[in-house]
Order: sequence, then structure tokens, then C-alpha cells
Amino acid sequence: MESTENKKREKATFGAGCFWGIEVAFRNTPGVVDTEVGYMGGHTPNPTYQDVCSDRTGHAEVVQVTYDPGQVNYDQLLQVFWQAHDPTQFHRQGPDVGSQYRSVVFYHNNEQRLMAETTKENWQQSPEFSGRQIVTEIVPADTFYRAEEYHQQYLIKRGEATCRTN
Repeated sequence: MESTENKKREKATFGAGCFWGIEVAFRNTPGVVDTEVGYMGGHTPNPTYQDVCSDRTGHAEVVQVTYDPGQVNYDQLLQVFWQAHDPTQFHRQGPDVGSQYRSVVFYHNNEQRLMAETTKENWQQSPEFSGRQIVTEIVPADTFYRAEEYHQQYLIKRGEATCRTN
């Protein structure tokens, strides 16, 4: 058996509204080794949940995914991302409103950037988005600030599968 240390792991970071729901979507994806929810893309160092919810730090709620590229590739993770939220909603997802809920791909290398741009273009051309503009940002990853412990695997801890109430 190959030791875990010898296996290659990569990171991917996505914002798609409230991080609780998107975290579950990725955690349930085969090949995903770990997920952490947190904040990225802002200007305030070490933000708290309350700071980010003020909509003044510039951070997005994100899930940082650690994955095994031998089991799942970045393009497959992008498909999970596009399917798990409405990328046409500007600074919101459903009832959650504010820039912290924006749709964003934080890329960690040029290959991720190119794949994100290509899949965004492909989704924009699909009939599902006819007449609606995808507003997803594709920007370089910067410092990831891990959210407070009670946010990690929040829905799993509560025995819930989704944030949706309907």
C-alpha cells in the first residue's frame, strides 16, 4: 500500500454563496481528500465570520478543496462548481446577499485559470444560460483564512444534507 505522503495532492478554491452547501458538494465528490471552509479575496488580515458578514472586508466565503488528481481532475471539480450554484447571480446566492456570497474561482496556477475560463465560456454558451450572463470572477488565489471551527463541515455536524429549506 502506498503511503499518503507519496501521493500528489492539489488545491482548488471556489466561492459559490454560503460555504456550508458548496463544502458538502465537494466533500461528496470522489477523489476529494479534504475540504476546509474559509475566506479569500479580501483586504482585511485574519477576518472573522462577523467581519466577512459585514461586507466590508472584500472576502468571499470559499471552500478550499484538497484533491487527488489521480482520482479527480480540476475540470471535474469545475463541473461540480458550476452545477452547485447559480453563477448568474451578482454578489448573492438565493437569499444570501453581499459580496461575500459572490461566484468566484480562485486559481492556483495558470492551468487552473485556463480551465476555469474555458468552462465558463462553455457554460455561457449552453442553453441553460441563454439570455443570462454568468458573472463568476476568475482571479488568482491569495491568502486563505480558515473559518472558525464551528463552520467546518457545518451541515454534516447538524445531520443536514443541504442549506435549502424547500
